[in-house]
Amino acid sequence: MSALAIWVTFKVAPEQFDRFHAAALEDARCSVRDEPGCRRFDVLIPKDGEGSLTFYEVYDDDDALAAHRQTPHYAAFAAVAEETGVERTITPFILSNATEA
Repeated sequence: MSALAIWVTFKVAPEQFDRFHAAALEDARCSVRDEPGCRRFDVLIPKDGEGSLTFYEVYDDDDALAAHRQTPHYAAFAAVAEETGVERTITPFILSNATEA
């Protein structure tokens, strides 16, 4: 089975950016460190400003993503996302490239 990649874009109010960014970085660190099914978790900020933030995440499969969403660090991140009122768009992908077996 191919790996699953997701691209998640958040619109963040400027006054909430630092808090949301810190929560995003903690979620990414814990995901890579603690979840065997999480292959990659990047937090991206556009060069032109702080109005948005994007995640690029890669998981072994749908089950690994579902497991991610059950972790304490995800719950903490989701709480901050709720409190800061971010808008989110999620685009799932099947990872298909030369490095996949």
